[in-house]
Amino acid sequence: MLRRFLAFPSRPKTAPTVSAAVRCLSSGSVDITVPLNFWAGRRRTSQESREKENVYEPATGHVLCQLEPCGREEVDQAVKAAKSAFGPWSKMSGMERARIMIEAAHLIESRREEIAEMEVVNNGKSITEARLDVDSARLCIEYYAGLASTLAGQHVQLPGGSFAYTRREPLGVCVGIGAWNYPFQIAAWKSAPALACGNAMVYKPSPVTPVTAVLLAEIYAKAGAPEGLFNVVQGGQETGSLLCHHPDVDKVSFTGSVPTGQKIMEMASKGVKPVTLELGGKSPLIIFKDSDLENAVRGALMANFLSQGQVCSNGTRVYVQKDVLAEFVEEVVKRTQAIAIGDPLLESTRMGALVSRPQLDKVLSFVEQAKKEGATVLCGGERFVPSDPKLKSGYYMTPCVLSDCTDDMTCVRDEIFGPVMSVLSFETEQEVLQRANNTTLGLAAGVFTRDVTRAHRVVEQLKAGSCFINNYNITPVEVPFGGFKMSGIGRENGQVTVEFYSQLKTVFVEMGDVDSLF
Repeated sequence: MLRRFLAFPSRPKTAPTVSAAVRCLSSGSVDITVPLNFWAGRRRTSQESREKENVYEPATGHVLCQLEPCGREEVDQAVKAAKSAFGPWSKMSGMERARIMIEAAHLIESRREEIAEMEVVNNGKSITEARLDVDSARLCIEYYAGLASTLAGQHVQLPGGSFAYTRREPLGVCVGIGAWNYPFQIAAWKSAPALACGNAMVYKPSPVTPVTAVLLAEIYAKAGAPEGLFNVVQGGQETGSLLCHHPDVDKVSFTGSVPTGQKIMEMASKGVKPVTLELGGKSPLIIFKDSDLENAVRGALMANFLSQGQVCSNGTRVYVQKDVLAEFVEEVVKRTQAIAIGDPLLESTRMGALVSRPQLDKVLSFVEQAKKEGATVLCGGERFVPSDPKLKSGYYMTPCVLSDCTDDMTCVRDEIFGPVMSVLSFETEQEVLQRANNTTLGLAAGVFTRDVTRAHRVVEQLKAGSCFINNYNITPVEVPFGGFKMSGIGRENGQVTVEFYSQLKTVFVEMGDVDSLF
């Protein structure tokens, strides 16, 4: 198991390929020949000689594997494979597609621990969170399998016995481009509605976390999906650009930063391709003085420190009404300091490693900038070195709580994407709403209060796509998720997502003679 793989005393600093980790999950052996690209039913090696890129294990800082980016030829092969699979898949009934998707969900369930451990090794989050991510992926596939057989149009009666009807049809080849914070879950969140609607998909994971999307591809294939239905191409910006510009790609769904989302939207516009963009956030969490303070503290911790703070919807601007500020801050700091940091494969760990060295350096620089601008560091914000010598080069930091923050500070305005909570005070509801909405982003928002009327009144005025009352960062697959403003376009999860992976055809049927003016 990977737990043992991580604990070898003489573990080398480099490992040639990810298969060293993947194979040890099932057999304990090391196979260095298996690539991370997958199309037309099997893993593929590039036919051209390209410079490979190192992929690092966040927990140790050691090289985990080497990534083989896809160029024009490989992207074309993957898209052709998807186009070929689209034909028979789109002609299946919804029930037939559902059976295959349900089988994929069962396979995920049976391999839950294996997938979760591989996610930990490649991403750095705790095993506890990784298991929940795998569960979310499975539930998403099950949910859309249930919707697959319900896709239907509408019948409209017209004068004279004529009528019209609508058909909900698939788009064709969809491209999914994932982020590194939820590698396996995002691959499922994008592929499940696409496949349920009758589409095929080419998926590009983040080059930082390329591993587990390939496991999903193999699971779909084993479940009985046509060869080429779900393909994985690895690479960075160049590979993504090739996918967005490919003439046989019919839709692009992206999760990531605002600047990259803008570029993808621009590229897709050349072919007038629809896009779904789930982008960044700088979300407000508002805590009123009448809140259940215990739950408010729990909510604030969940809103800031899941996945080492690397969550787009995190409520990193925590507005606390002045009357309870001192009490709230005291409790938050106490619990933040008690968070167990270290080996993400240990059951006791609650915060693992940030995903990469550049990300760690970036987050630490935000803390330093906050100090310069007048914020007070109440706890954390420093590099953390675990006692285990095997983890000394990992990308760890102590979770940070900043006080004395103002709305114009960099830590309050910019998305940090790390375990840094900025606490601000407010006095009135009207004031905090104006401050909470004063951002170009609008992914999420939260409010804690015992006043039900106030809760709904405040949520109505918050300019955010996903709002939480007396909780935070809850993402059931039955509920749509997405943002307002520059936080994105379209939705993931929920029934509405069917509209973003299908198109409506209207058919007019004349039952009488043509009434012509000529």
